[in-house]
Amino acid sequence: MTSSLTSSPDTSVRGDAITIIDLFAGVGGLSEGFHRASDRYKVLKAVEMEPRAAAGYRLNHDADVYCGPIQDWLRDEEVPAADLVIGGPPCQGFSTLGKQRADDARNELWRTYAEVVQRARPRYFVLENVPQFLTSPQFPLLQRMTEPDGELENYEIEHHVLNAAEYGAPQVRKRVIVIGHRRDQTDPGFPAKSHPEPVGWKDVESAIGALPGALAELPGDVFTDVNGKRTPGPFLAKELHVRRNYSQLSLDRFAEIPEGGNRMNLPEDLKCEAWKKHTSGSGDVMGRLRWDKPSVTIRTEFTKPEKGRYLHPTADRAITAWEGARLQGFPAGYKFVGPMTEIVKQIGNAVPIPLGTAIGKHLEPFFD
Repeated sequence: MTSSLTSSPDTSVRGDAITIIDLFAGVGGLSEGFHRASDRYKVLKAVEMEPRAAAGYRLNHDADVYCGPIQDWLRDEEVPAADLVIGGPPCQGFSTLGKQRADDARNELWRTYAEVVQRARPRYFVLENVPQFLTSPQFPLLQRMTEPDGELENYEIEHHVLNAAEYGAPQVRKRVIVIGHRRDQTDPGFPAKSHPEPVGWKDVESAIGALPGALAELPGDVFTDVNGKRTPGPFLAKELHVRRNYSQLSLDRFAEIPEGGNRMNLPEDLKCEAWKKHTSGSGDVMGRLRWDKPSVTIRTEFTKPEKGRYLHPTADRAITAWEGARLQGFPAGYKFVGPMTEIVKQIGNAVPIPLGTAIGKHLEPFFD
């Protein structure tokens, strides 16, 4: 691993398009980050299994999208040559949330990522995952692939755990970033932190403080065809500013929790039995965000207060899908397809766009 983060080389000359293959592409957050970094980046192929996420990707990016398992794509199509491969193989088997399972089949999907690198022979590749990937049995196997006679013997890899807040996102989100370079290319290192100290991190207020009150429902009668099924959408990101319907009990609980507080602030008569029995543990359950700090990590169920610190700093509700999208860096005109639960998942699964932009800006000069 490199010992320090480095800055991109100084260059004023810019060359031709930098071609990309985006794997496990989701709704396109990482591609969006690279496109913001430079208009030189051009996605040749995106691969995404979930049909509604793939539909959203098509609406936002001028790219050929394969909708289906990556294994099927590798079987059915020829992998094009590309300058850069990017993507984040599913991390549920490594994540600290839920049950970690060494035999989870999703743990092996990084191997298909490596197979694409082997076939496409890019100059560089960027792999994103949860920090637990580094301590899993899988990471040493990836390292071994880069040794003589390994599938990726023509590559060297470096890795760092990067915090999106240190690159301009109003969210604390730590991810391991593995950057590989072909041995005939320059080792690029990693982007320098634009916001290295917590005192300079962007806060929740900067992202959602100026938004109006949340709406009661999505725009009606908006549907599209996805694989022959009538599916809600597309919706603009700014149209997702919709609050959920809550029971009176939930509203009473929210009213008792101050900014920065959590379930521990509830009086006994508003606590469920499980909370009465467990007076320690996660302080994020039924927690409120703070205006003056970045948000916690935006996950796939961020509209549910029982899943984490997702209550609005002052309003008696969870943050909306649009607020979560802003905390991830999505623009107002970004398009999403699917029911709200699916759209929230797409937003939560995305790489924060400011982090993707920082990586894209850093790598661009190495393609000259």
